[in-house]
Amino acid sequence: MAKITVVHNGPIRIEGEFSIHDPEGREFGLAGRTLISLCRCGQSQNKPFCDGTHGRMGFQDTVTARELPPPKPKL
Repeated sequence: MAKITVVHNGPIRIEGEFSIHDPEGREFGLAGRTLISLCRCGQSQNKPFCDGTHGRMGFQDTVTARELPPPKPKL
């Protein structure tokens, strides 16, 4: 099972067994990685992956776990 952690002032880290696909369903080649970071600041030159730009840009966003409301019923 994958573990996803949203890092304060940083990326979204994914650890474990997972795959990442583009909008057409093609899989990214992760070269056997079991840990990656996805960009959250929008400034990475290697999107969707983090390249550390958030640190140079001063990206700030702290995160606290919370309950989401139930999904709206599908009509």
